[in-house]
Amino acid sequence: MMESGKKFIVGIFDDESILLSAVKKIRGNDVKIDECYTPYPVHGLDEELGYKRSRISIAAFIFGLIGTSLAFLMMIYMMGIDWPMIIGGKDHIAIPSFIPVAFEVTVLLAALGMVATFFIISNLKPYGKPKTYDIRSTDDKHVMAIDLAKNSKNTQELSTLLMESGASEVNEKNF
Repeated sequence: MMESGKKFIVGIFDDESILLSAVKKIRGNDVKIDECYTPYPVHGLDEELGYKRSRISIAAFIFGLIGTSLAFLMMIYMMGIDWPMIIGGKDHIAIPSFIPVAFEVTVLLAALGMVATFFIISNLKPYGKPKTYDIRSTDDKHVMAIDLAKNSKNTQELSTLLMESGASEVNEKNF
């Protein structure tokens, strides 16, 4: 969550290749980049920013296990305890016939769990107002935001570094 009163230096880039080389150069000068915003996915940007691989696959596996467990528990309870039935001469608890339902519940809970996890991690709330550094980042520009509080360089040094790195314009943004 972003506190109010934060100041950012925002570099606007026209091309993704210029943005990628600028990220290398700026991170090489010991500047911590807060985030880059692009109108489409830029291959290799997450590695250049130093992001680690996402662990959402672990969350998907855990939610899938929960889905499988709940599906089997539900069917065993319904068919074996609550309303036992013999269908086609089979037992009350016929595990092989439970597999399709268990698979579907596994996929459902894994998908819903990943969506919920993504929303929580990304701090996406239905009532929240997004912090927009530059509205053109959803159209045709690439935006690099640098938090002034997290860096030892001043505004002028960061602006100069961004312009030397290929930014078409540099702005200061207050939240």
